[in-house]
Amino acid sequence: MDVDLPCRLELISDLPGHDERAWQVAWNPTKPLLASCSADKSVRTYSYRPSDHGSKSLAFSHVGTIPTGHTKTVRSIAWAPSGKTLAAGSFDSNVSVWEREDVSDSEDSGETAGDWECVTLLEGHETECKSVGYSSSGTLLASCSRDKTVWIWEVQPDADFECMGVLMEHSQDVKCVAWHPSEEILASGSYDDTIKLYIDDPSEDWYCFSTLSGHKSTVWSLSWSPQGSYLASSSDDLTIRIWKRVEEHKWKSVLELRGHERSIYSISWGVGKGASENLGWLATTGGDGKINVWEITAHKLFQETQHTKDPLSAKLLARVSGAHNVNDINSVSWCPRLNHSDLLATAGDDGLVKVWRVVPS
Repeated sequence: MDVDLPCRLELISDLPGHDERAWQVAWNPTKPLLASCSADKSVRTYSYRPSDHGSKSLAFSHVGTIPTGHTKTVRSIAWAPSGKTLAAGSFDSNVSVWEREDVSDSEDSGETAGDWECVTLLEGHETECKSVGYSSSGTLLASCSRDKTVWIWEVQPDADFECMGVLMEHSQDVKCVAWHPSEEILASGSYDDTIKLYIDDPSEDWYCFSTLSGHKSTVWSLSWSPQGSYLASSSDDLTIRIWKRVEEHKWKSVLELRGHERSIYSISWGVGKGASENLGWLATTGGDGKINVWEITAHKLFQETQHTKDPLSAKLLARVSGAHNVNDINSVSWCPRLNHSDLLATAGDDGLVKVWRVVPS
């Protein structure tokens, strides 16, 4: 723990249960639920509620385990914006979509609803699915794979999905997909060191409108700023880049962060807390077992002048080393729910899911 930093990461909960490495964590956007997926082919769900120890304290409990039926590792999970549907992408090349019987809309339905049921199995990828994600409207689902493709599916009533496009822009394994927080823009990152941005042409199909080059090695993770004007990427080259939207369809690299000694497998950009010029908090983690939390700030003062550096700065707020002991950390994610913007979860090679809170030092 770095004592000279303004904040520290306090361990709130340690959630064992997976028999093999935990690959990803995903917070339900509408209910007090956290999900994790693993090489043990399962998805585990946890509910949380205020504990008896005070207003800020939370108690997490295991609600259930979904034995997904996938024949290989479940690599990625994503909630639909409604919080009622969960997609899971597997190394068996398929994507399963899960819904729960008797889903009530009550705040506490983390624990009371029925069993999860697989409502659709999406087949199409030729090999390992690496990442899945829902668009902000919930009407589109994207998946990407080691087969170098990105698939976009339209979500239709009664758990029906129609393929809207198979994008073959990358020359290597596609590691991650991430939807813009409010527009139908999709980003993908790849082993070919590039980031591709896609939009839908109303008269045609989905197409790549921009390639962001600059990383010197695999792009592992992507995360949009909450307002959508910036995109963060992390790489095997030990850097995090922040790309700014300078025109409707043009993005440029404006900031490079260094703070890890090994591959940066996962990043997450949350709303954070603080002043209005604060663009949020960026959490980064990876093979060195370290979690860094950066405060990203835009300096409005400089925005009108062309000759200054981009008006963006990053300050390291908090850091914890050995967060999962000696193990790699595969995923970090901020809680998207109101009043929990200081809460993040991680998943590691030790099979554990951990929940952290950013607190003043």
